[in-house]
Amino acid sequence: MAGTFPSPGPTGASVSRPSAGSSRRRPPSRPPAGSPTGRRRRLRRRIALAVTVLVAVTAAVSGAPPLPGTTASASSPAPGSPAAEPFDASPARAGLERLLPSHATQFTLVPVRESEAGASFSLTGGAGDIVVRGTSPATLLTGVGWYLKQIAGVDVGWPGDSLGRLPGTLPAVSGTVTRSAAVPHRYALNDTDEGYSGPYRDFASYEREIDLMALHGVNEVFVPTGAEYPYYRALQDFGYEAEELRRWIPAPAHQGWWLLQNLSGFAGPVSEQLIEARAALGARIARHLRSLGMTPVLPGYFGTVPPDFTARNPGAHTVPQGRWVGFGRPDWLDPTGPVFARLAAVYYRHQRQRFGDSDMFKMDLLHEGGAPGTVDVSAAAGAVQRALEAARPGATWVMLGWQLNPTPALLHGVDRRRLLIVDGLSDRYDELDRETRWGGTPYAFGTIPNFGGHTSIGANTGAWVSRFHAWLAKPDSALRGIAYLPEATGTNPAAFDLFTELAWQPGPIDQQRWFAGYAARRYGGADRHAAAAWEALRLGPYSMRTGSWSEPQDSLFAARPSLTASTAARWSPKAMRYDAATVERALAELLRVAPRLRTTDAYRFDVVDVARQALTNRARVLLPRIRAAYEARDLDAFRALVREWGAAEELLGRLVGSDRRFLVGPWIAAARSWGADPAERDRLEYDARSILTTWADRVPSESGGLHDYANREWSGLVRDVYAPRWAAYFASLDRALVNGTEPVAIDWFARDDAWARGHRSYPTLPSGDPFTLAAEVSRALAEASTPA
Repeated sequence: MAGTFPSPGPTGASVSRPSAGSSRRRPPSRPPAGSPTGRRRRLRRRIALAVTVLVAVTAAVSGAPPLPGTTASASSPAPGSPAAEPFDASPARAGLERLLPSHATQFTLVPVRESEAGASFSLTGGAGDIVVRGTSPATLLTGVGWYLKQIAGVDVGWPGDSLGRLPGTLPAVSGTVTRSAAVPHRYALNDTDEGYSGPYRDFASYEREIDLMALHGVNEVFVPTGAEYPYYRALQDFGYEAEELRRWIPAPAHQGWWLLQNLSGFAGPVSEQLIEARAALGARIARHLRSLGMTPVLPGYFGTVPPDFTARNPGAHTVPQGRWVGFGRPDWLDPTGPVFARLAAVYYRHQRQRFGDSDMFKMDLLHEGGAPGTVDVSAAAGAVQRALEAARPGATWVMLGWQLNPTPALLHGVDRRRLLIVDGLSDRYDELDRETRWGGTPYAFGTIPNFGGHTSIGANTGAWVSRFHAWLAKPDSALRGIAYLPEATGTNPAAFDLFTELAWQPGPIDQQRWFAGYAARRYGGADRHAAAAWEALRLGPYSMRTGSWSEPQDSLFAARPSLTASTAARWSPKAMRYDAATVERALAELLRVAPRLRTTDAYRFDVVDVARQALTNRARVLLPRIRAAYEARDLDAFRALVREWGAAEELLGRLVGSDRRFLVGPWIAAARSWGADPAERDRLEYDARSILTTWADRVPSESGGLHDYANREWSGLVRDVYAPRWAAYFASLDRALVNGTEPVAIDWFARDDAWARGHRSYPTLPSGDPFTLAAEVSRALAEASTPA
């Protein structure tokens, strides 16, 4: 990579160091490379590495087991033979330079071979001279991440960081710190993530997210970007014209549900240019993951076909799939028939040519109500697995544990040793026995703490710390991984940090102690008010009880107006899942954090997010009061409470406008940037806007209940969608009170659809001071709770 090169160290392994030509300077506090101190440091490092390889080679010759961190293995070279390089560390070095451009020179990255124990890393070194050993490029970055969190005391979150608090010379490691992964599979990303987190992101965005996942120990990532490409190419060999396939393929924000066989064609047609551009991006993402030693998990083929497939392919048998919340589902090609294997082979050939190799493929048969018809599910599952095996020998089939899937019939038809079930319900329900339910099939402990990209704070973290290691320790445990599966990423950084750490701790995590440590590193320094804030959040939204839900309640400000509204999205919790006072206490404490810590990016994000949540929770107090005043026909009280509601929404809009991660402007601008011409730019903008509001056309949106499924409190949405809704509704109630009539019905879909099809531009940069606006929220809440 630019600025680095792999240089042979004393062991013969590749040691990644800054290149001599690097333009970056060492921190002034670090001794110059040519000074006596610098020479002594290099000599100590070489001696340490020489001792390491000597011990490893001695162990290999004597048959003794190698020490942790050594490179000896069954494949280690014999003494006197050239030492084989375990892997190229330069991709990890490049990632380190992206993450820590001012401090990367203070790390030495040493590749070591992975042992039977699995992935591991170790940390050693003095001040400004940190040595990280790891079993893959990604695991080297995991070691760097561990160092930053546990030794340097800073956070690199998703989102928010406190890297600005790092000292010029990095602190020393006391002794040797070693961590091994408790499970081989550390999986990330839901099928819906691209649609809800950013369907029009560029490579730099994905690269940053992959770096963050590597930093947190993830090694398998679902990659749906460009997944339309192998369908588009393969189906042209089975009787379809390119133009009709481009009408069948939906626009990117909705493609996740097309891959799940739920819908087709929405917001299309897509252009040839768009298909090619997305395929190029997906291939680049997959290459980047492979360069880090991570696995790109690609969509597999299980039988989705366009209309009229049987008419164009004699001998084929398809099963109509009915409807999915108002959408007509694509047909399912019977995998046991003669055509399936041929189509699957062509699909996998095109996929491999464009996206390269992988040994993990994600597929979900009969997702959310799919109909098998007369097809034998066991036989069909076996045929799907055989087609995958023929194309990619030894591959693992990944499927989501969700609702009743996978069924016993499906599991009966396959080699379960070649499956990995990523469980979406591990922390949602009680009394789960995955070994019995799935017959010993390997699975990953998973969580879906976010649905639709809601900007709600919280997760069932108590279940994570109590269940994961307990399930892993069961005598018959089939637990082989973790699976971070929020429907959208980029929210709840504490949840991402804690969940991914499960795989790297040797035993159960003390939740209270963990949150205390998180509070200290989140803003780059210990602070009693930050500690108090995160303790309040731990006791509230991060300690929600299991049994029914894995996500927090969403926002009533974002709900379709009604005096009895209890949720914005149909399938979200109907009531508060924690004591709202905990978030208000957290906000009050955050506002008292020391000024030196408030400059961090993490603090600026958190103070907006916590203030937003505190203000949002107020809506659940206000709405019942507004209803009571209306039903009592108390016009003065009704109007006073409506004014309070409107003032809260107006303040909410200004608050979220102060942080770039709560802006709708970049979301829309990114969508338009992918269009091949003005007409496609408009279609893609509609794709991006609709998924946040109507989600779909009138029938799926209204009868199917998809509207506001992806509600989120973003600047632009609050001001131009949510607040005008409630203003119109309250005005109709006011007129009804004054005139003694019934309120006039409002066509909410028509209003929302007009916004979704509009082209008003929105800011792409934040405005306003986060701290000042959060303080305004705190004062407003205090005044609202003070009796008149």
